[in-house]
Amino acid sequence: MGIGDSYQGGILAYILSDNGVLADDPGYDANVQHGLIAATADQDGGAGIAWITGGSTQTTWVNGSAYGGTSTTIGTGQANTNAMKGQTGYDGGAAKVCDDYTITVDSVTYSDWFLPSKDELNQLYLNRVAIGGFAGNYFWGSSESSANAAWYQGFDGGY
Repeated sequence: MGIGDSYQGGILAYILSDNGVLADDPGYDANVQHGLIAATADQDGGAGIAWITGGSTQTTWVNGSAYGGTSTTIGTGQANTNAMKGQTGYDGGAAKVCDDYTITVDSVTYSDWFLPSKDELNQLYLNRVAIGGFAGNYFWGSSESSANAAWYQGFDGGY
């Protein structure tokens, strides 16, 4: 299996690795391959999706500390998605679209999708050519950058 291959209803987007001098990717196991799988197509239908909607306290930011209830690292997108969806008054946005997504391939339904963290989203950007299927220029991540903002990635320039 390699980046860009079809796998479990999506496309293999990143394989966790031993980063040598740097710390291993969270969840890396030399004996078992793990990674990230991207959906085969954008989920916004061309309309664009708000990061989060509902209520007046839609942030996981805690007492002004950076990233409060969200993280930027690889392996945290699912927890971030759950934190976003678990807020009082939450009624939608990018995390819900990802969490609600399902696809059935060969009678197997895959329903464990989530909005990627900042670093997971960056890996999708870095491997975008092999993955393919990115119709838009900007994609939301599940990591907050402040109490009033979230990280997104521009796939047309990497910023």
